[in-house]
Amino acid sequence: MLLERREDFMKPFRELQREIDRLFEDFFAPVTRRSTVYSYLPDVDVYETDDSVVVEVEVPGMDKKDFEVKVEDSILRITGEKKLEREKENRNYKVVERCYGKFERTLSLPDYVDADKIKAKYENGVLTISLPKREEKKAKVVDVKIE
Repeated sequence: MLLERREDFMKPFRELQREIDRLFEDFFAPVTRRSTVYSYLPDVDVYETDDSVVVEVEVPGMDKKDFEVKVEDSILRITGEKKLEREKENRNYKVVERCYGKFERTLSLPDYVDADKIKAKYENGVLTISLPKREEKKAKVVDVKIE
């Protein structure tokens, strides 16, 4: 009995959900991405800790030299290029599903981020950018004695 490999039946639904998410993101926050210009658009997570704002960019298969990270006028700009290596011998591609090309992601930074102390590292396919908060923004908790 020969078993046929079936395509993941949920794949079209996940792709549709991703496109809907991007449509809403483009509509409600146009400064966050420029999807019409770039063919590859990596996913980004942004979260905040007590000490910093952290941006994680999912970019597997790249090298740290392939990125450029800049801050201009409270805008974090992440650019890069994921190159297709078709020059390898003995490869006659029938299907190419991975995304390649130049990309740019831009994110508005809160005013309490200290742009002079930003750090970035690339590890295991994720570019992590740490944006420390200025000292005056960090929450100071004071217990007040009630008399």
